[in-house]
Amino acid sequence: MPFPLLEYTETTMNSYTSTICAISTPPGVGGIATARISGPEAIKIAQSIWRGKPLTECKSHSAHYGTIYDPTSGEDLDTGVATLFFAPNSFTGETVVELSVHGSRWIQRELINLLIRQGATMADRGEFTRRAVANGKLDLAEAEAVADMISSSSRAIQRIAMSHMKGHYSAHLESLRTKLLELSALVELELDFSEEDVEFANRSHLLTLANEIKEKVDSLATSFSTGQAIKNGIPIAIVGATNAGKSTLLNRILGEDKAIVSDIHGTTRDTIEDTIELSGTLFRFIDTAGLRATTDAIEKIGIERSLKSANIASLIIWVIDTSDYKNINETWQELSANIGENVPLIAVLNKTDKTQDCPILPDRISATIKLSALYDSNINPLINKIVELVAPTDFTPELTITNARHYEALTRASESTSRAINGLMSNLPGDLLAQDLRETAFHLSSITAPVTTPDLLNHIFANFCIGK
Repeated sequence: MPFPLLEYTETTMNSYTSTICAISTPPGVGGIATARISGPEAIKIAQSIWRGKPLTECKSHSAHYGTIYDPTSGEDLDTGVATLFFAPNSFTGETVVELSVHGSRWIQRELINLLIRQGATMADRGEFTRRAVANGKLDLAEAEAVADMISSSSRAIQRIAMSHMKGHYSAHLESLRTKLLELSALVELELDFSEEDVEFANRSHLLTLANEIKEKVDSLATSFSTGQAIKNGIPIAIVGATNAGKSTLLNRILGEDKAIVSDIHGTTRDTIEDTIELSGTLFRFIDTAGLRATTDAIEKIGIERSLKSANIASLIIWVIDTSDYKNINETWQELSANIGENVPLIAVLNKTDKTQDCPILPDRISATIKLSALYDSNINPLINKIVELVAPTDFTPELTITNARHYEALTRASESTSRAINGLMSNLPGDLLAQDLRETAFHLSSITAPVTTPDLLNHIFANFCIGK
């Protein structure tokens, strides 16, 4: 019979009996703060500090205005709104009450203290989402997408997180697992009937299935580099000779004075980074120390870091001072030795407010933009060209991964599938093939299904905020 995939077990997820609480809105002062209560005693605990329509008489998914008070002293804490969600139709799958109050830090603190005195337990990081996984409301990949959604810093990463949170990525993995089950079933049926010399599928058909699975697994794994760039910001290195206007250009692109600007050569001694969203994609701009011959030990270190930044960048902006480009060849030699052959390179001819001279540039240049960073002249064409050259436009959100844990699992699944393919090609016995297929299934299942290692779950949910 085909092997079972990962199963939900008592050792996989805890059975929750406590009722937890936490502030789920961002820390600090705001117009409104919301305390979330989840668990079997949620209504009872909320009712014990509530004056208004009895919460036990309210319907699920309804909101009610009332007063929150301290039952010990009888003093009112605040007026607010109670919103109810009855199990299993809530985010966690448990009964949930959300109390929305004014955003005073003191009120937030006292509200949580009240709830704890009435029997609630302070939630751990990510415990609400972890309970949602335990109760089958989310799988593990969807839960991790919740964290990505909260921290999303651009339209592109929000699209990926939204797609994964809705289960599109998990559905694709489930499709892969279905094909894997078909393949493993045929192999293991042959094992069951090996003595009768029955062949349920020829090796050619099995090989086709295995290659199809590996191709899709590899495609997902390959998307990790794109996903990481989208999540962390596509790296753009701003390089050039000293005093060419690199820091001024960075400030213009960011719209703020991030880098120190002066007429003194070598002002920027180290790399300076900041991110900005352009056309829905997050870009990470790196201002670097000017390239020149120097005996200054600190400046030399800065130049070394500049070249390292150029080496890992997805795009290079080479800023050239059109009023003083006598050392352009030396700068180009230094730069060209530290950038990849396929990395786009934009030559920015800066200081057009002083001169319109145009130096002879290497053929390697992808685009040339004339501008004056000082006077904010022609910055938009530069930004448009950056987006045109390196912004990912053809990625599919549900097929793009951003999570290192998923990448590791997919890489291992690819390795075990490769072994199965090699075994099919060399006519290895079915029991050895079945073992490789079991490994592939395990690694794919570990992405979405609860796993049997509490340490891994603790690591995953430790990255969440307490109220989520």
